[in-house]
Amino acid sequence: MYDRDMLLEVLGQTYDAIERVNKRFEVVDSAEFFTGSPEGKEKLDAICMVIIAIGESLKNIDKITNKKLLSQYPEIDWKGAKGMRDIISHHYFDVDAEEIFWICENKMKPLAATVAKIINEVRSAE
Repeated sequence: MYDRDMLLEVLGQTYDAIERVNKRFEVVDSAEFFTGSPEGKEKLDAICMVIIAIGESLKNIDKITNKKLLSQYPEIDWKGAKGMRDIISHHYFDVDAEEIFWICENKMKPLAATVAKIINEVRSAE
């Protein structure tokens, strides 16, 4: 079994981070926003930093649960979500603003919904 309290703490941090990305992304209307101004570049940097944290948190969830929890929610590409952490961390100067825009626009809200669902299910599984 796993440490439920630690898992809930990491899940909560993950959810909060996803919501920070969603909040920061609200003003972004295109990938060009990220590259067209100093403000956009700062927004891209900030979002990428939080995506790194999300990927690291997902890896920690796998460690805590021996990779048994996230696999129960196949609606999310967990490998891809964790992999973004590695791509951004190790190849930051190759990060594609269009890819980050697409991830924020298409993947963050479903990820937030699934993490919220996991939190509720872990809480109710006492």
